[in-house]
Amino acid sequence: MHTIITSRHFELTDSIKDYIYHLTESLGKYNLDILSIRVVISHQEKKGHKKGERKKKYLFNIDLTLSLAHANTVVISQNDKDLYTAADLAISRMHKILRRYHDKIHHKQAIPSETIVANQILRDEASARKDEDEIVPMDLDLHKPLDIEDALERLKSSSQQFFVFNDKDSKMRVIYKRTDGKYGLY
Repeated sequence: MHTIITSRHFELTDSIKDYIYHLTESLGKYNLDILSIRVVISHQEKKGHKKGERKKKYLFNIDLTLSLAHANTVVISQNDKDLYTAADLAISRMHKILRRYHDKIHHKQAIPSETIVANQILRDEASARKDEDEIVPMDLDLHKPLDIEDALERLKSSSQQFFVFNDKDSKMRVIYKRTDGKYGLY
């Protein structure tokens, strides 16, 4: 992250630079691949508007430009009487924008903790038996002949895409769900 801090119409001290630099470092916590940050601090004098008022008002303006890879550039402008307050307000606004953008990109549906624990147990067991090749015999219900209507009912009641069965003529058949919502038979 490349940070550029410049000033207009007043002298920029080291303490102000350090303060702004410290604030801009906190923007890196969102891991959004920030390319550069440009901070321009300007000072303005405003004269009083009323006849009796001879005091000059001083305003600090902070323009914060943040360039993100793979996203639009974010620009914030903040005015205040105090330089440090203006910097804090500008950075807090930038935090809000970056947090929302981070949540938008990295939003994922919550995974139930039971699923996480079960997956971890399965991974541990698989890594423990990594070197062993094991064949587990499965009992198939192919020995019972079925009518096509019965096989269709079994397929409809399950979440599977196809069902293999033996019909009354002892032929192995496959019934499957098609993409158009109908059923196919081999």
